[in-house]
Amino acid sequence: MIYVHRFQVHVPLSLVAEFHSRAASMPVITPPPIIVQLHHAPTALAEGDEMDFTLWLGPFPIHWLARIEAVSSGGFTDRQLRGPFKEWVHQHKFIPVNEKITDVVDLITLHLCSHPVWWLVGMAMRLGLPILFAYRARKTKRLLQ
Repeated sequence: MIYVHRFQVHVPLSLVAEFHSRAASMPVITPPPIIVQLHHAPTALAEGDEMDFTLWLGPFPIHWLARIEAVSSGGFTDRQLRGPFKEWVHQHKFIPVNEKITDVVDLITLHLCSHPVWWLVGMAMRLGLPILFAYRARKTKRLLQ
């Protein structure tokens, strides 16, 4: 399955890239009722770094380990090493429209686990992606513009 979300933010690419490179930005742009608990993550994400965190969906913890790859000024990729999906690859792309406007594109490739419980959790999370990314876009714009 592939999911794509795109929005524009009226700030230069460098500010968008810097904001998204901070591990602390993830909890800030995650909508309630989801709570992000970071266990281990560097302050600024770089090639090969790993983020270990838990997504709390109400009382249900979803443990996740992601590796940061393909880091450039135009974005990065986070790849699930351990988590609710058989595969999760999230490309964060930052594309300059001009000196003051940046397109933010999230491209997610995911495959659900075959285990019935994890399949259900993964499908619920997949169905929630439009809400998650609409919130992230709104929050990112509010914080950066």
